[in-house]
Amino acid sequence: MKSKGKIFLLDDEELIISMISRSLKKQGYEVMAVTEADEVIEKIRSWSPDVIMLDVNIPDSNGLDILQEIREREIDAEVVMLTADDSAETAVKAMKLGATDYLTKPLNIDEVKIVIEKLLEKGSLKHEVDYLRKVYLDTFKKDLVGESRVIRELREKAEKIALAGVSTVLITGESGTGKELMARFVHSLLYSDSTLRCAPFITINCTALPETLLESELFGYEKGAFTDAKSEKKGLFELANSGSILLDEIGDMKMGLQSKLLRVLEERTIRRIGGKKEIPIEVTVIATTNRDLQDAVAKGDFRLDLFYRLNTFSLHILPLRERKEDILFLARHFLSHFKAEYKKNNPASFSPEAEKILLSYTWPGNVRELKNVIERLVVLENSELIDPSQLPLETVRTTCQSSHRCVLPDEGVSLDELEKDLIMQALQRTGNNRSLAAKLLRISYDSFRYQIKKFGIE
Repeated sequence: MKSKGKIFLLDDEELIISMISRSLKKQGYEVMAVTEADEVIEKIRSWSPDVIMLDVNIPDSNGLDILQEIREREIDAEVVMLTADDSAETAVKAMKLGATDYLTKPLNIDEVKIVIEKLLEKGSLKHEVDYLRKVYLDTFKKDLVGESRVIRELREKAEKIALAGVSTVLITGESGTGKELMARFVHSLLYSDSTLRCAPFITINCTALPETLLESELFGYEKGAFTDAKSEKKGLFELANSGSILLDEIGDMKMGLQSKLLRVLEERTIRRIGGKKEIPIEVTVIATTNRDLQDAVAKGDFRLDLFYRLNTFSLHILPLRERKEDILFLARHFLSHFKAEYKKNNPASFSPEAEKILLSYTWPGNVRELKNVIERLVVLENSELIDPSQLPLETVRTTCQSSHRCVLPDEGVSLDELEKDLIMQALQRTGNNRSLAAKLLRISYDSFRYQIKKFGIE
């Protein structure tokens, strides 16, 4: 018969040991019973019981001291204290030290059975939650793919930030580097307990909406606050309560809204549009941006106090071109992922020549661009090996060898398209700073302005 659970019992009274052991064994439990405290911790660790029953008063020892050592050594078991002393003081002390329950002598065997069944059920649920938590976190870790030192350190830093239970996190990096994915990873770490399924994760793009609409979306409004406010509406801060809100591209938020956001971060309350009541919120605010916020502060586009408030805990994701050791790792990961999604066996891998091109390309769209390229290859190609001819033209045409001689494809290339592409990359890399972009391309600022006008680049 399968064991219902393992029970460890320490009591100096032989009669109690005999009575409990015999009764529990009849019920299908495994029991290890000892009457002395010698090497009790070692016995517990080697046997790994589900429930430990400890007498408070042991000759030459103390059950509370043993309990404290069990918790300090992080032994994963429920602990029940047994004592003839029914004073509240002893019970409180035991609970503070980490006891799960407390029974007074003389013991009622039926009560002992009920307590053990309850604790085993609790332990089972805990293990299930721990398992689900691991599965959930592993899902996000798999998506944060990379074998470079930078990515490993970034994951470790995210875990440390989440462990501290912070209320604001800033994630920076170029478009396509995976800022939202990192935000979801941080959220999963912050709420990785039994409340995980109930912890909302709400996103809003600060660029996509006009200022007034963004404000009403974030803060909500009361009935009659404006002409079309027929009824009250909760804002996203309220809907994200006890969870996280992702403010995507916060660098584009207007100054007026920045002031209101700063107040939310400092006071942890919001007020709906047209409302007078302060509504308390418990929300983790995760902000992302592809802009240089310090530069935005210098230009007067971003509040310095808000920048300091957000930047306390920050994560910066490097562009793919600066962590080339991740490129092939990611390419193979996406290849495997999309083959499974589209139920295809081919393409199986990349030719050495194709791998060289993937490594040499600068990936201005970062991980998102690489992911899109691989998905397209899986959908359109059926050959076993992916070779250079199957790679998108824009990937091949901007690929340069170490000697800086560009590889000219057999079918030729549009020089105008190539120049425009390089200008766009320079602007993207410098955060639309034209002076820096001109320097990057090693041309004068006037020449750069001419090229922008020529190609109609905003």
